[in-house]
Amino acid sequence: MEEKENKQLFALVGRNIAYSFSRDYFSKKFEKLNLRNHQYINFDIESIADLPKKIKENKTTLKGMNVTIPYKLEVFNYLDKIDRKALKVGAVNTIKITKKGKLKGYNTDVYGFKHSLLPLLKKHHKKALILGTGGAAKAVGYVLKKLDIKYKFVSRNPSSKKGISYKELSEELLQKHTVIINCTPLGTSPNIERCPDIPYQFLRSNHLLYDLIYNPEVTTFLQKGIEKGATTKNGLEMLELQAEKAWEIWNS
Repeated sequence: MEEKENKQLFALVGRNIAYSFSRDYFSKKFEKLNLRNHQYINFDIESIADLPKKIKENKTTLKGMNVTIPYKLEVFNYLDKIDRKALKVGAVNTIKITKKGKLKGYNTDVYGFKHSLLPLLKKHHKKALILGTGGAAKAVGYVLKKLDIKYKFVSRNPSSKKGISYKELSEELLQKHTVIINCTPLGTSPNIERCPDIPYQFLRSNHLLYDLIYNPEVTTFLQKGIEKGATTKNGLEMLELQAEKAWEIWNS
């Protein structure tokens, strides 16, 4: 009876997340820590409007959630409270359920990205290109601003002053922007041959290419950087760091 009462459930909120880093990571973590009453599942939902139903179904045991594509922005409307940093970023990827049953949103992508990027930065890394404009891209932009690295968002249809289109990427622009971060899903397994449409021929050894994708380990985007002698990094460490930060929040 006691075991049932102490059950603690955690979940990943997203769409088409049959395989998820979070479920695998936390399931192994619970096993390692011998937390038999802890379970991590996927809330694979077609619409964010389905979230309240999922929460209601698991009301007695649900303690926290992670949020992934495409709901990091949409989830705002379903939260009772939002952490100040997440509010500034404009995206939530971690939700804590308080003792009173309230939902509070946080952003741990910021922590994960910052601490995985810092060891790679050199003095000449003054300007960056962020490929994509979703929730993860917003967290990346927030970190770069804090690190005093000027950046531009690159997308197919730029809507902000800080945005440019892929067609505008010239040799001159790539020589100035020596940090390039892929925040799009292009190149994720199984479609590993895909990559963002940037002029890779203008990459040099002073470039730093960071891909938020971790599966495959070396994406086509990163491989094209390696061929030009650039420094490269995938998103695995960022994911691990943000997951640990989420765990800290849920247990605080």
